[in-house]
Amino acid sequence: MDLTLCVGPSMMPTLNPRGDVVLVERVRAAATGRTARRGDVVLAISPTDPTQLVLKRAVGLGGDVIDVPCSLGRNFRMATRRVRVPPGSVWLQGDNDRNSTDSRDYGPVPETMLRGRALVRVWPPSECGWVENSMRDVVVVHDGLAAETTR
Repeated sequence: MDLTLCVGPSMMPTLNPRGDVVLVERVRAAATGRTARRGDVVLAISPTDPTQLVLKRAVGLGGDVIDVPCSLGRNFRMATRRVRVPPGSVWLQGDNDRNSTDSRDYGPVPETMLRGRALVRVWPPSECGWVENSMRDVVVVHDGLAAETTR
């Protein structure tokens, strides 16, 4: 277990932009070989700067086909696009669709870049509690796990 400071607007409203400290469980490959579950908030090496870590939600797992929100211009009119997540990768998104640099910008992230799963917010004390596993507005068109179990 590690403590991590998350600062910035990308995970609003789940986490505060002014900074939250979260308890992170280090990832281990489960019996399925996966390091994250759909909806988990995960800690990963930043694909754009390997010296930094990012805290984002894993909304798609290897083999999934998902519809993800994307912005259409300056008025932030939202649309969706369909994405297939390659095996061994995850699709990461911030909960704040309008202000997050995530897989919509840098694409799928190899599972080997995941470092942990956020479990509990411990600071500020007034907002201490479990970090919710949620899918928000992401639509899973095809569940990669279902395809694996039918082979």
